[in-house]
Amino acid sequence: MFNDFYKNKRVLITGHTGFKGSWLSLWLSHLGAKVCGYSLAPNTKPGLFEAVNIAGKIESSVIASILDRDTLQKAFDDSKPEIVFHLAAQPLVRLSYAEPVLTYETNVIGSLNVLEAARKCASVKAFVNITTDKCYENKETGKNFEEDDPFGGYDPYSSSKGCVEVMSASYRRSFLQGADGYAMATARAGNVIGGGDWALDRLVPDCVRSINDGIKIEIRNPVAVRPWQHVLEPLSGYMLLGEKLYTEGKKYAEGFNFGPNEDSVLTVADVAQKIVGYYGKGEVVVHKRDDLHEAELLMLSIRKAACVLGWKPSLTAEEAIENTVEWYRRFYAGEEMTDFTLRQIDDYQRKAEL
Repeated sequence: MFNDFYKNKRVLITGHTGFKGSWLSLWLSHLGAKVCGYSLAPNTKPGLFEAVNIAGKIESSVIASILDRDTLQKAFDDSKPEIVFHLAAQPLVRLSYAEPVLTYETNVIGSLNVLEAARKCASVKAFVNITTDKCYENKETGKNFEEDDPFGGYDPYSSSKGCVEVMSASYRRSFLQGADGYAMATARAGNVIGGGDWALDRLVPDCVRSINDGIKIEIRNPVAVRPWQHVLEPLSGYMLLGEKLYTEGKKYAEGFNFGPNEDSVLTVADVAQKIVGYYGKGEVVVHKRDDLHEAELLMLSIRKAACVLGWKPSLTAEEAIENTVEWYRRFYAGEEMTDFTLRQIDDYQRKAEL
């Protein structure tokens, strides 16, 4: 899929112990990249990082905070990365209400620390800065968000990621112009699903836990609309963007949306019912909503990624949900998950190349 581009490339991934970071680490190491990971320890048990033995497949794994500037700089200096994927974050909307200071410190100051560590490391050529579809000012108008729409965010998580987008644009203009520095782009994805996610207050992990515990699946906001996509979809966009930044430089140093096709934009209730259908068991009930604000409607325009990068999604929402459920079914059946996870990666690559 990437024509051996990543073979022997030195790549640093922040947040490599998380859900998306673990999938990205496994995929890049599978392609022959020399991956260094930098992250806090995994915060769920079970977790994908341990389920597929990421630590044993990458060159090095540094367990530390992106708020620790000295340790972060040493990781850059030691690994000498050519390409950086910055995924480390406090990624949960509901947790951001309980921990607003942690959310802003991690997502804004932590991201600044990573940008600075990369700027002080001469080997870095390309930097993909991962934010979120929630970085946009969402007035629930029904319009698909374009890359030049205003940033904002109601809750602390969403607004912190809007801050990262503004900061990244300022940082690019201030320090990365002309021949100076690396090429840095931001990437925004939709609601990502896939095997190996056990985070709290996320729909798929909540459904899976309920099904395996034999209890009813309670959902708070059944009519909320989200752009659901399998984790390999945005990761393929991030990796393509990393390649473009490395080979063609600052021509691609902009923001890009990586979302699903419009027919994959489903309600929370739709997704929960489809999970039950593929699992063959479980019951969905609507739980009384609390007072915490959550967006009702989120949709991304992916025209820019298609026109500028030649990227497009390859899986339908049905395929994404089916692949996700199959991963969990095998995990809970006691199967060793590394080979199956790599098989899902290989199957996705073949489908994306068609």
